[in-house]
Amino acid sequence: MDTAPPDAGAPAPPGPSTAEQTARYIVAQAIWAPSVHNTQPWWFSTEGQQVSLYADAGRRLTVADPDGREMMISCGAALFTLRLALRSLGYVPKTRVLPDPAQPMLVARVSWRERAATAEFEKRLNSQVPRRRTHRGGFDPVPLSPHLLAALSEGAARDGATLRFISDGGQRAVLAAAVGAAEQAIRADSTRVQELVMWASPPGSPRRDGVPTTSYPKRAEHTDPDFPGRDFAHGLGWGNPPLSSARSPRIAGVVGLLCTADDHPADWVNAGQALQRLLLTASTCGVAAALHSQPLELPGLRELIRARLGGGHPHLLFRLGAVIQTEASVRRSPGEVLR
Repeated sequence: MDTAPPDAGAPAPPGPSTAEQTARYIVAQAIWAPSVHNTQPWWFSTEGQQVSLYADAGRRLTVADPDGREMMISCGAALFTLRLALRSLGYVPKTRVLPDPAQPMLVARVSWRERAATAEFEKRLNSQVPRRRTHRGGFDPVPLSPHLLAALSEGAARDGATLRFISDGGQRAVLAAAVGAAEQAIRADSTRVQELVMWASPPGSPRRDGVPTTSYPKRAEHTDPDFPGRDFAHGLGWGNPPLSSARSPRIAGVVGLLCTADDHPADWVNAGQALQRLLLTASTCGVAAALHSQPLELPGLRELIRARLGGGHPHLLFRLGAVIQTEASVRRSPGEVLR
């Protein structure tokens, strides 16, 4: 696989020797992929030197994601992580996406037989897999390197996707307004609220999926223009306390859209791979990402964004920036998803 080289160094992963050990290692990495509401909508099976990745329809958001688009994007992120883990071990992954039309939940089959030296930047990307966290808030007023943004765009293209960075003030305001309108609509829809509640855990919960209180701030951070986040705490004051009592200025950061030319399941998987590549590459440079899927879950707003901004079918609105991260996430164990 090819990735855009980041800047930081990282230790190499362990070197399993058997096919079973390799499979367990790469699945243990893949489960740290991002997923909508941390639903982790995937499971894996192994056969010799092959791992099959399946979408878990029982974990799909039936209200917010009736077509399974976000579920497949999540699985695409897991697929990229699986492939990256193989490269970190010196294997060349052979990947078939949606290989069997009779099994629409079979996202991909990945096998490994050939070997090739692991590039340093592949090791660095792989080291960020368990460290990366989704940010929910504003960023410090630190400019991002144009070289990083160019590398992110080039990386997305390798996965069949497009990154559009939105620098025009009017267009940024349109996207912020779309996020705000979507958030209001979602909070006014009792079925959507109930679905969100299902995946938001109270403090001290032993759950290993969903959105824990350690992954978002207690106090909403507003930016200009304002990109409101989801109310996972349901107004109960859950979340991480602020790092300090000072209300330091926050910016929205670099705003972008992740798009694909077409809008079919294979494109959704590609968008997920491009998303994880983006997140890990940014993470190696100390850059965090805030993700906004709210307006893209409402067909009218998604079409508005597509029509107003062009560039293909939008799958995710994101913001990038520098910030000290305190978020902590949870994942199910490999044994729960490896069958």
